[in-house]
Amino acid sequence: MSAAEWVPENAGIPELREAAKSCHGCELWEPATQVVFSAGNPQAKMILVGEQPVDVEDREGIPFVGPAGRLLQRALDDAGAVRSDLYVTNAVKHFRFTVRGKRRIHATPEVTHIVACRPWLEAEIQQVRPRLIVCLGATAARSLLGSDFRVTKQRGQLIEADPGLGTLRFLATVHPSAILRTRGEEHEQAYAAFVDDLRVAVEACR
Repeated sequence: MSAAEWVPENAGIPELREAAKSCHGCELWEPATQVVFSAGNPQAKMILVGEQPVDVEDREGIPFVGPAGRLLQRALDDAGAVRSDLYVTNAVKHFRFTVRGKRRIHATPEVTHIVACRPWLEAEIQQVRPRLIVCLGATAARSLLGSDFRVTKQRGQLIEADPGLGTLRFLATVHPSAILRTRGEEHEQAYAAFVDDLRVAVEACR
């Protein structure tokens, strides 16, 4: 079952955000604390799409407020992005996890979760109508650009594609959590490459 029956037609972002609280489009709603919908300007020039909320975001109800979110914000600042030009969301709106002791450990969403949540993402894109959509990581890229898309081969490139919403412009790059997993010189190189990708996106929205 997809989320389609819960998505109100022609609704603005505030109405979509409220309606998403009742979504039972897949099983992830039940163990999660709450839906984590989006943040930012509903008339933004750029949408940034991540994978799914993590533990702290599940608890706070806001996307990209954890360590990866802080790294993303620093990289956006270094790339010259304007906060009011941005809208951030995730391909999957509920936290998928496994329990290990007292900890909830992130688990990658399955294709069924991405497909179930796709109507929400489509509705967001239709409402915001951005100049560019930035896919952060493989889950976001495959959600919008297809299962054959490979971030490693096409990262940092401006791409025109039609995900069923008309022709839109996209740029795919790594998820900031991937950079957090690196150390030392590798971390600095990965962060610099990430900022370079975001600079391309920022320039494309000017």
